[in-house]
Amino acid sequence: MRAVTVRLAFAGALAAWAGAGLAQGQLESGPLAATATRTDTLREALIRAYQSNPTLESARASLRATDEDVAIQRAQGRPSVDLSGTYTEYLHDRPDSALSPDRQLSANLDLGLPVFSGGTIRNGIRAARTRVEAGRADLRGTESDVFTQVVAAYMDVIQQEALVALAVNNVEVLTTNLQATSDRFQIGDVTRTDVAQSQSRLAVAQGDLDATRANLVSAREDYIALVGEAPGSLAPPPPLPGLPDDPDAATQVALDNNPDLISAVQRAEAAGIDIAVAGAGRLPTLEVVTGGGYQDSLSSVGAAGANQTSTSASAGLRFTMPIFQGGLTAARQRQATALANAALEDVIATEREVIANVRAAYASWRAANAIIESSEVAVAAAELSLEGVRAENSVGNRTILDILDAQRELLSAEVDLVGARRDAYVGGFNLLAAMGRAEARDLGLEGEIPLYDPAANYARVQDIIWDWQRDPDPVARSTRTVDIPSPDGDIPEAASANARQPTPQP
Repeated sequence: MRAVTVRLAFAGALAAWAGAGLAQGQLESGPLAATATRTDTLREALIRAYQSNPTLESARASLRATDEDVAIQRAQGRPSVDLSGTYTEYLHDRPDSALSPDRQLSANLDLGLPVFSGGTIRNGIRAARTRVEAGRADLRGTESDVFTQVVAAYMDVIQQEALVALAVNNVEVLTTNLQATSDRFQIGDVTRTDVAQSQSRLAVAQGDLDATRANLVSAREDYIALVGEAPGSLAPPPPLPGLPDDPDAATQVALDNNPDLISAVQRAEAAGIDIAVAGAGRLPTLEVVTGGGYQDSLSSVGAAGANQTSTSASAGLRFTMPIFQGGLTAARQRQATALANAALEDVIATEREVIANVRAAYASWRAANAIIESSEVAVAAAELSLEGVRAENSVGNRTILDILDAQRELLSAEVDLVGARRDAYVGGFNLLAAMGRAEARDLGLEGEIPLYDPAANYARVQDIIWDWQRDPDPVARSTRTVDIPSPDGDIPEAASANARQPTPQP
């Protein structure tokens, strides 16, 4: 019931943010406050990635291949029918015989039906089914990983756009400051040193702006690689639902629901079944066999009136009992036992990793939230400090360098705040992913798009017995990005809002 509530809450929050666009994130009108041509939401980015991400499509195809292992194991327990034919031309010398043909055509039809195989087929099917379950968990994990990367890329673009906006503002402020300092130098109010200090800070700020624009281009390229479409003006993300109150609660949810751990457990179970499959090699097998034959001498028998054709039919049981195989079966079973031991250790290793990841993600998320609070205080204090230094400079109590230092401290605090907001949101989503709650159904995406059902392909292929059935030729389903123009380092004109608008919290 709680999971359903979480999904509905997140779907409602995403829909609300999609409708609101950037309205909640805009500041007062100014040089960076014009409306962008297209606003994208996090929900839209996740949907595009779900429908066209190549990593996710590859994982789905790999699971379809794993589904076929069940059909392959089932086929070994079904009847087999073989037809063989031989045409023989006798070329060598042989004793004269009136009944010896010069040539012969023969055909045989054989049918076999396994009755008992020592458990090889039954256990092979069980192991294959278990590995299908593990593959489905792996697909869940891939989906969660892709969504985590999309969220990080989405927030990276927002962060870098905010940093570019701050860098642009810093250059504008320092440009104005340099002009004012130069004017004051002309009237002898400040020294040449003050002008040089202002020029130096402006040059550094311009270099920082170029670097920040390059980082924005990189962030947009990462977004394109994951989503398959260039980002528009990105709306602020919705609040994250279902985040735990303490790390122990998060850990318990992860132990029950983390797809990587579920996959490891299923693979260990399949490896345990493989021991029985390997051991069946020392047990007897029983098979029903029937056959029919036809021979035709093609009128090549010399004796007049000789029968030129013959037919035969037979049925029986074939019993096979291995007596000595040179230790082959024992070696295979020891090998399977060792692999099962390794799989059990992998379960514990995965469990440890899941616990560590959940606790670390929880700590990072809480720390980022704390950094947001301290950074907001730092920004407010730095703004007040800058105003005071400017006022004191006007009466001669502060130097130009003091103003430049105060401006740099303010910029540093704003950059830290932007980074903390990004880290808090990404950290919160990472925590949801570690808990196994960051997949399409958890995020409520089924309300707008049909979700991939891994059970549908399994149900389709498991009972196919026709040997000539085949699927259509493989075609890539994900979208290519070669035709998407290279992004630039410019920012949507409302991007400065994200630099100052608080990130939604759960």
